[in-house]
Amino acid sequence: MSLKLRLARAGTKKRPYYHIVLADARSPRDGRFIEKIGHYDPMLADVSKRVTLDAERASHWLSVGAQPTDRVLRFLDAAGLLKRAPRNNPERAVPGKKATERVEARAKAVADKAAAAAAPAEAPAE
Repeated sequence: MSLKLRLARAGTKKRPYYHIVLADARSPRDGRFIEKIGHYDPMLADVSKRVTLDAERASHWLSVGAQPTDRVLRFLDAAGLLKRAPRNNPERAVPGKKATERVEARAKAVADKAAAAAAPAEAPAE
């Protein structure tokens, strides 16, 4: 049985609230879980009070072999239990194909307009 440390949603509509749970990887997101080890309230204004985590139980389950999801791994890294390697995806910032085409078309139009404006000024006076 593969174990996951993950979030289970428990809030109402437009008021998210999550429980940090240990569950079997095959069970549904909000379904059956083995143990609740904390909670996460993203609506709180005070960032330091958003996450409450039982560090002792989390470290126990990590030692047994439970795998945290990415969001829970961020919480564990903030608590000092596990190290999260920073991600780097330089391709994410690259504009898409259509956006690149629009920029090129706009640059060509500006260059054509500048060339047309400069052409009559360069013509010899008779």
